[in-house]
Amino acid sequence: MKPGTRALGVAESYTGDRSTLAAAVVRANRSVDGFSFTDCTVGGTDATESILRLWRDLDRPDVRYLLVSGIAPAWFNVLDLHAIHDATDRPVLSVSFEESPGLEDALSREFDDPGARLDTYRSQPSRTPVDVNNERVFVRAVRCDDPASVVRAYTPEGGRPEPLRVARLAARAADDYVTDRTD
Repeated sequence: MKPGTRALGVAESYTGDRSTLAAAVVRANRSVDGFSFTDCTVGGTDATESILRLWRDLDRPDVRYLLVSGIAPAWFNVLDLHAIHDATDRPVLSVSFEESPGLEDALSREFDDPGARLDTYRSQPSRTPVDVNNERVFVRAVRCDDPASVVRAYTPEGGRPEPLRVARLAARAADDYVTDRTD
């Protein structure tokens, strides 16, 4: 992958009933190229639209890949990766960092009527393990021919792709700032 190829990483941080989402544009050579912030409801169903708001706000046609941290940020606010791809016309990769049996049991246990969440969750691509730098991540991909190569290209060290690492740091800092201002 060329060093200037850009990916958009989206990660979250939350306290209370709102989750701060940060988007970071990061080149394959690790240069950070832009940020955007928004929020979504903890336990809600608006995370997909919030990610699309970040995409629109950044207005970066030079971004080639969209990476999101996990499939259900903000306490089971399940993402629709297909809808994100359809709106952005970019390959979308959801990267998670722990092996799990999935979310179906948890969604059924935590919500009186998990129907729409379960339908969205079940319609997502399955997770594929990817070994990177002696660590293992789990990737769901929409319209990406070789998700392992994309994850590895953006992970110069450790097991967290740089766009997601930077977005997570930014989300935490923004969340701390907002929390400090409202306390």
